[in-house]
Amino acid sequence: MVIQGEFTIMSNNSTSSFAFVILPKFSGMTISALVEPLRIANYCSGEDLYRWQYLSVEGGHIPSCSGMSVATEMLQSLENDPDTVIICGGWNAARYDKPELLKWLRLMARKGVTLGSAETGAYVLARAGLLSGHQATIHWHCKQALEESYPDIHLTEQLYHYDQKRMTCAGGTSGLDMMLKHIEQHHSRALALEVADQLLHAPLRSSDRAQLESAENLQAPIPLVLQQAIRIMEEHIEDPIKIPELTGRVGISQRKLERLFNRYFNCSAVAFYRIVRLQQARVLLTQTDMSVLDICIACGFTSSSYFSKSYTALFGVRPRDHRTDWPDSEASPSWPGLSTSTSHAARRYVEDMLPVSPA
Repeated sequence: MVIQGEFTIMSNNSTSSFAFVILPKFSGMTISALVEPLRIANYCSGEDLYRWQYLSVEGGHIPSCSGMSVATEMLQSLENDPDTVIICGGWNAARYDKPELLKWLRLMARKGVTLGSAETGAYVLARAGLLSGHQATIHWHCKQALEESYPDIHLTEQLYHYDQKRMTCAGGTSGLDMMLKHIEQHHSRALALEVADQLLHAPLRSSDRAQLESAENLQAPIPLVLQQAIRIMEEHIEDPIKIPELTGRVGISQRKLERLFNRYFNCSAVAFYRIVRLQQARVLLTQTDMSVLDICIACGFTSSSYFSKSYTALFGVRPRDHRTDWPDSEASPSWPGLSTSTSHAARRYVEDMLPVSPA
């Protein structure tokens, strides 16, 4: 046992080893959130509690989505098996299919290595069959697409999740919380708090915290009845309900509901609903192998031509040409959020280009 500052470290003279498998176009924020807590734990304790390596299939420098790169070693270069492997997903991870990586991950699983993922890395573990029967999490915008492709995985919308020999997080700053939890479980809560203080990341967030709490806080000034209407829309993507039925469920007149949508989102209820469904179509197009027709139906459109026209007007590309998150031909991706869509492009296409229709 080592006394260090104001906390106690249960030391067994062992070092936990992590291998971070880096996918192309990864997020620099995500990898930093995973690694920095380990580095600072070593710094605060004065011991080598953790060591880590960066790996990739090809080796060499792997580019991030912001232009920085990380020097990696090839998978086969490891002399000893790590205690934990974490897949750091990037753009287009839903279509990242490297047989040598999948084979290596299955080997690590057979050896009892803990396997994890961050952001979109869960796609790779799922493709390797290593999340079947497990609970896991992924970045919120990927959840429904992953469920479509791998229905045997139990997905949550938590920040991070531990399930036996699996540890997954949603990416971004949730990696901090997952690694701080690891430090707490393997050393002490006091050390985890010390690391959190160094990172100016307090209080510690538990695994069951929702991913979109900040969005909920931003919506706090929005009337409860409008929040309820939006929630019902999100629950009825494949089978859209008529606006008069929606107003009946939330208990207000259609005229009042329209005034609320125009006040808070600068568009009609029908327009907002259509944008929600088109956003879901975009996820299914770029992250699954579903046909355009199946996606059209899954998102509640009864006319494929109308779906294509609406999608092209909103995103500037036809559905059949939008099958990857970030095409190699583009210097940077474009992925307009809901607020941007409603306040700019979507409002223009709804008001000026297309007739208002619930379909």
